[in-house]
Amino acid sequence: MEKETLVSSSSSSSSWGADPPPEDCWIEAHRELLPRWRSLRESSQIPFSCLFITQQTPIPISISRVNQFDAARLDVEMTAMLKEQLVKVFSLMKPGFLFQYEPELDAFLEFLIWRFSIWVDKPTPGNALMNLRYRDERAVPTGGKEGAQLIFLNCFTSDSVRTGLEGPGLSVSQKIWYCLTTVGGRYIWSRLQSFSAFRRWGDFEQRSLGRRLWLLIQRVEGLYKAASFSNLLIFLYTGRYRSIIERALKARLVYGSPNMNRAVSFEYMNRQLVWNEFSEMLLLLLPLLNSSSIKKFLLPFSKDKTSGSSSDESECPICHANPTIPFVALPCQHRYCYYCLRTRCAAVGSYRCARCNEAVVAIQRHGLGEGRTSKN
Repeated sequence: MEKETLVSSSSSSSSWGADPPPEDCWIEAHRELLPRWRSLRESSQIPFSCLFITQQTPIPISISRVNQFDAARLDVEMTAMLKEQLVKVFSLMKPGFLFQYEPELDAFLEFLIWRFSIWVDKPTPGNALMNLRYRDERAVPTGGKEGAQLIFLNCFTSDSVRTGLEGPGLSVSQKIWYCLTTVGGRYIWSRLQSFSAFRRWGDFEQRSLGRRLWLLIQRVEGLYKAASFSNLLIFLYTGRYRSIIERALKARLVYGSPNMNRAVSFEYMNRQLVWNEFSEMLLLLLPLLNSSSIKKFLLPFSKDKTSGSSSDESECPICHANPTIPFVALPCQHRYCYYCLRTRCAAVGSYRCARCNEAVVAIQRHGLGEGRTSKN
């Protein structure tokens, strides 16, 4: 059996050597395998995460609610700073000149901020400080087959890692509507309220046109406040659309850059802490200090040492009135009220005279001569 196998193998090798393949056989094999090799090479360059995409939804992102509120507050403060500088320009004009045009001034400043920030696809000053920008939420894929195809294509066209912050800015129509609602809407509403208050529509009769318009304004304002409060609750829960206007326009605030270095300086914080501690220390120590004792302590070092005796010696140097039950301090013989001198000697272990700054050893009733004395 083994002999037959060896014979068959030897016969096959001899037949192969007798009939070799053509010389261009490898060229034909190369042409057949080249498309497969290219397809495998291109598929090897696809990111690993893109090979398993079927129906992938966008990456969920969470934008800090505090940053969004801080950005709105910074925008308000920026407008107030610009308004203050603009008012200084008209400081030499008639007083109260700008008061009647205050709504127009606010609308003009808000329009300038909108024109040089949102209209040119740039963040507002507050959003820039908080690393925020507006994104058109309508253009972001919401999932399903279409969203998966867009994500799959982005894997080939984008070299950076997806963070979920991708998406176009606001469209032209969104920018225009944002300006009309924020700038124009606030201006018209403020002017309407001032006009109704000036005309006293609320004091008209019940069935008059002015009264009805005033009630309509109050109801619209109440509905808007209720809607704003409801939107605030939804915003605190979801973290999207901090105002009704942003929710209606589908303009969402997202981070402008996924990575942002924060230059934190503790200089002003340390200075504030030092002044705070210093003020608390003064508030603690000042009530404990006795001004009269400090004055007496500094009296020997003063140049005018006779200032203490320049006043009327018939008065009590403590209460500055005529002494009731006059007593004198020994050994300086200066006259005091009994209760003034006795309480000071009892409060201070070594009381010094308020006139001469000499230590009071004992007190004596005025006019007794060498009579009874009382020690401190």
